[in-house]
Amino acid sequence: MSGWIIREARSGDEADLAKLMATLWTEGNAEEHRCEAEMLIRTRMCGTQPGTVFVAEENEQLIGFIQAGLRSHADGCDPAQPVGFIEGWFVREDSRERGIGRRLMQAAVDWSHGMGCKEMASDAVLDNPGSHSAHTALGFDIVDSCVHFRKKI
Repeated sequence: MSGWIIREARSGDEADLAKLMATLWTEGNAEEHRCEAEMLIRTRMCGTQPGTVFVAEENEQLIGFIQAGLRSHADGCDPAQPVGFIEGWFVREDSRERGIGRRLMQAAVDWSHGMGCKEMASDAVLDNPGSHSAHTALGFDIVDSCVHFRKKI
């Protein structure tokens, strides 16, 4: 027995989920992440499309999450049909290398397949080789790399 479970996020998970989200997405503050978690759990929407969050729980504590949603298109995918998209995927560092990320991803893939998707897409920043390795280990192919630019005027 692994000692941890994967389940869909539910009411009451918002604060702990927000802490995990803030670790992954450092540009937002705790309140913004809590509001986002609350909205996603309550509405099961990711923007204007269906979405969900699965969490990994061990000893009544959240140790990871994956946020999946539907998108009308994604780079490298068939534009004729919606695609499941990984909006965020995170496992606490002290809980990695135990199969938790793999099981979270499988839950998101199963959810997307149940929503009628034939493809799953995701992205990662260029300087995150750990995420690149995790994605390719789970069967994702790299379809594009991009550097975005900005200039204040």
